[in-house]
Amino acid sequence: MKRLRLSLALALALVLALACPTLAGELTVSAAASLTDAFNTVKPLFEKANPGTTLVLNFAASGPLLKQIEQGAPVDVFASADQKTMDDAAGKNLIDTPSRKNFAQNSLVLAIPASGGAAVKNLASLTDPKVAKIGVGNPESVPVGRYTKLALEKNGMWEKISPKCILAESVRQVLDYLSRGEIDAGFVYATDAATRADKVKLAAEVAGHKPISYPIALVQTSRSKDMGQAFIDFVLGAEGQAVLARYGFKKP
Repeated sequence: MKRLRLSLALALALVLALACPTLAGELTVSAAASLTDAFNTVKPLFEKANPGTTLVLNFAASGPLLKQIEQGAPVDVFASADQKTMDDAAGKNLIDTPSRKNFAQNSLVLAIPASGGAAVKNLASLTDPKVAKIGVGNPESVPVGRYTKLALEKNGMWEKISPKCILAESVRQVLDYLSRGEIDAGFVYATDAATRADKVKLAAEVAGHKPISYPIALVQTSRSKDMGQAFIDFVLGAEGQAVLARYGFKKP
């Protein structure tokens, strides 16, 4: 009898442990690095509108976030900085496709340190021998890198400057390099450059790439799909859109 009671107690403990994230009211959102400031501002607003829910935010480049989900990370909502990564997620049946929505747009810019460094005024300036280091997100895994490579190829610049490129693992890493003056120029989103306006300045807006559109969707394995949908609705709603606009994001 004692063994039976012990077995039942262990079984109950296991059930409670597995249910813990739901009982605790935690909602995990994996979001592109460029959304860091906006989503951190959304967090207390969403929690206030949904008492008892704790929003857990996980930021990185969209590619690595997708790999985390693919490897079984307990994520409820995924927000990507590009359509390709979300298409890959859909192709692997990792998201609830009907929940997928576009919620913001952005712009690609060429930025330089606010002081010092070589004079960079436009894309053509990057071929100057004085420009030695250019920050670019890794095109293999970072959306801003893919947008950058596509634009530079269309402008006939990629082959000319790729030997100077310092590949970064996220747009925020490029921004950090710029802020510290470790590179002469870098490609980031307009919203990211705006967060470091005291240390980074714009040289030019970059064209020649696909529209920078941000999709969001429920993760197929989420245990909190109702609350996950509530987060998606909040981001698409007036309050969420106002926060995104405050950080320079454009409407979807």
